[in-house]
Amino acid sequence: MRNAGLDMPANPSTGATQDTRDVLLQSRALSYDVTGQPLLSHIDLTIRRGSRTVIMGPNGAGKSLLLRLLHGLITPRAGKVLWQGRPLNRSDRQAQAMVFQRPVLLRRSVFANMKFALSVQGFRGLDRADQIKQALETAGLAHLARRPARVLSGGEQQRLAVVRALACKPDLLFLDEPTASLDPASTAAIEKLVLEANANGVTIVLVTHDAGQARRIGEEIVFLQDGKIVEIGPVQSVLTNPQSEPVRAWREGRLYIPQHTHDTSNLT
Repeated sequence: MRNAGLDMPANPSTGATQDTRDVLLQSRALSYDVTGQPLLSHIDLTIRRGSRTVIMGPNGAGKSLLLRLLHGLITPRAGKVLWQGRPLNRSDRQAQAMVFQRPVLLRRSVFANMKFALSVQGFRGLDRADQIKQALETAGLAHLARRPARVLSGGEQQRLAVVRALACKPDLLFLDEPTASLDPASTAAIEKLVLEANANGVTIVLVTHDAGQARRIGEEIVFLQDGKIVEIGPVQSVLTNPQSEPVRAWREGRLYIPQHTHDTSNLT
């Protein structure tokens, strides 16, 4: 059985339905360690075209690392990432975009930031100018086109980062906590951009700590604990009736402590 957007793990949530959308991105036994310390272990995922996936888990669970591995920014120690059934390469990454928690902006105007990104993707002339105009209007930033990007407010900078990524027409957009520390209005504006992009065919993979945001944006949830997937399923089902203890602990605001750490019978 498969979830919409994702392969099911060994102990999936209930309520999953069959999804016939094309497979866009997969990871198989994806693992990463530093000096022998495992940070991610045997991550198996299938992201389907047009799906909206949220990745959640406590701090240090490996969420941001997973995004970087899936996007090809980091080379895994073991396992592989597949793009439409073949090993992910640099050319394939041109069909993806990523927005980080802290916007990465050039020391140029808002317009020039957009122009540079579109130029890298091969847009030129009137086509590029039209793309920039439309993107800035969509994000409510048209009146700031000539302003230096780095003097914008935090919410404006993140909106610019999102529409700059979307203007390049990616098939898949990764977002790593794009609304962390933003006010409700800025958060709503960015969520609107993301949902509109998905409605136009862009596949979404979002890391968030916000259960409300997960419910508003996600179809499926991947929950990580200590570098492993502990639960996958429909967002509403997992957040309302979690099947795994790590998700229950997170939902209740408790630290999850593996059962074996309580065993002191062998201590002297």
